[in-house]
Amino acid sequence: MRIAITRLAGKDEDDSDRCARKGHECFTISPLRGEINQDQIDLFVQDVRKGAFDCIFFSSALPARQIGPYLRDIPVPRVVAIGPQTAKALRESGVICEVLREFYSRAFVPFLGEWIAGKRIGIPRSDAPNQKLLTAIEEAGGIPLEYQIYSLIATYELLDLSSAEAILFTSALSFKSAVWTRREDAILVAIGEVTAGAMEEAGLPPDVTGDGSLEGTLDELNLFLLMNPGG
Repeated sequence: MRIAITRLAGKDEDDSDRCARKGHECFTISPLRGEINQDQIDLFVQDVRKGAFDCIFFSSALPARQIGPYLRDIPVPRVVAIGPQTAKALRESGVICEVLREFYSRAFVPFLGEWIAGKRIGIPRSDAPNQKLLTAIEEAGGIPLEYQIYSLIATYELLDLSSAEAILFTSALSFKSAVWTRREDAILVAIGEVTAGAMEEAGLPPDVTGDGSLEGTLDELNLFLLMNPGG
């Protein structure tokens, strides 16, 4: 099956190989573009050098790729990554990290448990709000320190889905920002329940909902295809 996957341009990592291992081919569509804020990156790295954090949480791979090289030769506190792709980006820069057991930011506070109380948590991320994460950290007694190191900006370009048999939205924002023409014959896929919720609110519930990871989502897609042969 040919799958259109929402990604930032040039940030599709090894999607093709990962899809191929599950029996599919894919291509990237980009309803959003990323604009790096170097001043915020410099400020974050400066604060790491000062020992401003007890823990750093990387909630996506892009901040890990942008910041990892700066952390190569400086002492870092405890580092937590949201998933294996984010962890891979950090480890390629020599940054040792722990990995959440789930693919959602909500798993971060339970992962740290009581340790988080009184701890300063550095969070380099996009400018897309995640108040639930900040509130959860605060309610657990932690101190969230957020750095918006890049902006997500809608491209407003009509997405070419003419060859897609399935459309995989990788975030709620990518779905909300997408300019596209609905095709009844294309399978709608959400990478996780947050994205699925946004799609349902818009009246376009996904046919398939994953676990927050690409691999898990492709497994769910394959199960859907097995249970619905011929469409």
